[in-house]
Amino acid sequence: MARKRELSRGCMLCHRGGKMVLFVTGLCPRTCWYCPLSSERKGRDVIYANERLIQTPDDAEAVARLMSALGTGITGGEPLAVIDRVITFSKRLKQVFGDSHHIHLYTGKAPDEDTLRDLRGLVDEIRMHPPHDIWGRVAESPYRDSAVLAREMGFSIGVEVPSLPGTGDLSSILHYLDFLNINELEWGETNAEAMRERNMVLEDGIHNAVRGGRGWAGDLLNHPRVHWCSSSFKDSVQLRKRLLRVARNTARPFDQVTRDGTILYGVLKCVGTVLPPLFEQLDPGMYELKDGAVETAWWVITEFSDKMPGEKVIIERYPDRGLVVEVTPVA
Repeated sequence: MARKRELSRGCMLCHRGGKMVLFVTGLCPRTCWYCPLSSERKGRDVIYANERLIQTPDDAEAVARLMSALGTGITGGEPLAVIDRVITFSKRLKQVFGDSHHIHLYTGKAPDEDTLRDLRGLVDEIRMHPPHDIWGRVAESPYRDSAVLAREMGFSIGVEVPSLPGTGDLSSILHYLDFLNINELEWGETNAEAMRERNMVLEDGIHNAVRGGRGWAGDLLNHPRVHWCSSSFKDSVQLRKRLLRVARNTARPFDQVTRDGTILYGVLKCVGTVLPPLFEQLDPGMYELKDGAVETAWWVITEFSDKMPGEKVIIERYPDRGLVVEVTPVA
């Protein structure tokens, strides 16, 4: 009989789409060739909450409220390079949403006792990423010592890495961990050249997964404390569920929320401040004047197109005025 997987609390909430992603900095002292960060974030001291560029804890709180966040995942770059920022933002989130707001932290470092003491009561779960070149001796490294100390101090502690050749070597540190997360290696704009240099190719034409990743994890995947996180899961499940949480909280009466968590609506452009007569017959909640255009239900635009002179489009985008996915002209 197969043993039950022992997912970390952070992973369980991610599976529900309940975690806000707080990117606290793109700065990092390491130069991992497989780093998937985009050029907009890599090496830049910027802060994002989910997909929104922010500056303050107030901004982070607002984004968390928009998605009814059950917790936050703090990432980078190297978050501990700006530990004061991590502490400030974590304190605000815990104060506003309570101790049940679960916070996990990614770091490439092996936190020492002073660092762990600073994080205690704020961060619930730590996910360390040892450098690839020490995986073969990780059980004799400071990462083992940090894991032991973190567990003694009440943290949930684990290692999270992309699946690379040599991933199986991490079995030596499993005894000291609560979990080991292996992420399917992903192809990105900033690591593509390094991938090609290593003769790596994409698994298929749909996802960003690199061929061979699951094989590199090998027998580790049979261990109950090891969790495999596929590229398709992140794209098709985790992100979708998070978008759905935001969409349900922010959609206007005329926005249609799709199964993917995006929203659909129609736009009649260049109307200025004068509404076409058709809209005077609609409930005021069924349209909105925005930037000199009328936004309304997509079906209003398509069904009554002949009564609306001007340019008309259907827009699909991420909720809360997020990324535009598709713009479809309407004749």
